[in-house]
Amino acid sequence: MNLGRAEAAPYADAPGGVTGIDKRPVDGPVRVSAPGPKGIGGSGLAGDAVCKLEHHGGDDQAVYAMAREDLDAWERELGRTLADGAFGENLTTQGLDVSGALIGERWRVGPDVVLEITSGRIPCRTFQGHMGEKGWVKRFTRRGAPGAYLRVIVPGEIRAGDAVEIVHRPDHEVTVALQFRAVTTERTLLPRLSAAGEALHPELLRIVREYEEKYGA
Repeated sequence: MNLGRAEAAPYADAPGGVTGIDKRPVDGPVRVSAPGPKGIGGSGLAGDAVCKLEHHGGDDQAVYAMAREDLDAWERELGRTLADGAFGENLTTQGLDVSGALIGERWRVGPDVVLEITSGRIPCRTFQGHMGEKGWVKRFTRRGAPGAYLRVIVPGEIRAGDAVEIVHRPDHEVTVALQFRAVTTERTLLPRLSAAGEALHPELLRIVREYEEKYGA
């Protein structure tokens, strides 16, 4: 479990030139709840800074999860250590294929908290600056393992080391990885996302419907 605080950075494009992307592990307990609509609400984790509310945070991006296994793969490719939270994730999981999870899949974290997957993370300039790697946005996109944003279904407290249990898997095949490819490199896949229905991040659902209206399902 990782939290960030607002810090000045030369690559930050949020008001005041600050960013909360550099998240660090904490033991907890930390309160998790729906933060409110995008543009108003920040992180779903108490004490976690979200500095550019226009694009980050809000109910449908309340929590960001990344698989430790994906960080390990990037460590080998980049030749450098990546601590938990290095990608700005709140939850660094083990033993879960986060990018292979289904949109609408629900996880119980610890005894009480229930989260629902809404979308994959789209890399931005702040992420590029934070990583300090040439061509990072393109490299991250090409890998196609973006980690997942989740909304809070049942609030509560979580602690480092809490078990993550999949408590619901919807009856479709729209994975985070498929959704990511559809909105980044393979737009012709967009109609397939409609199978996820209202579980899909509402901004992405709007994109899918606009594409279908223009090109057909």
